[in-house]
Amino acid sequence: MRFRQLSGEKAFSRWDIVKCMHSRPSSDLRKESCRVHEESIEIVGSVKRDSEKSNIIANCLVASEKEAISRGDSLAVIRPTNVAFKWKRRSESELEAARQSYIQQAAQLSMLDKELEAYQPCPFEFRMHYKDADGPHKKVCGDWETAAAFYKLSKQMEEKDVLQHLQATYCDQYVLKGLVFALGNMQKRPQTWQLLGIFPVENTGQGSLL
Repeated sequence: MRFRQLSGEKAFSRWDIVKCMHSRPSSDLRKESCRVHEESIEIVGSVKRDSEKSNIIANCLVASEKEAISRGDSLAVIRPTNVAFKWKRRSESELEAARQSYIQQAAQLSMLDKELEAYQPCPFEFRMHYKDADGPHKKVCGDWETAAAFYKLSKQMEEKDVLQHLQATYCDQYVLKGLVFALGNMQKRPQTWQLLGIFPVENTGQGSLL
């Protein structure tokens, strides 16, 4: 699903409840994989209460990436500890490689995705250092909202202040409320797991029976 290209009544947020038609992709055998028929997307509600969000996350949690692998999962939700937010400025060659990657993705999708072709990669590579039940990890932050936040804040403050703001958001504010990482592996390299999402959800330690 081309989430960033959805618009109008098809564009949904993280806690919206969505109904859609979907089918199994013929080339991807991972059990969570499905091809969403974007024209069928319908937002039918939203999860508003913190307690409901906590229950949803509690029912999805695994202790570690290793546990998800042992279950044959390709998606996982964990609560990391000892979190540190790091950044490294990308070189011109790295930025150009990222631009070319976006252009190739646009060409593989459709003419409707021209905005992807003009997308400018973030000048920094962001990484998260953390621990789960299996030990320490270091992952590149693949959460596109982090790059979007960087660009938005860069219009309001100095670059160094933006980086410090992101660090305080992830490592202080989110940790205090209850930090959640969404992880996923790759179809062609299932042994490679990526950090796909970072968001806060209150940790109640309870799951719903529903």
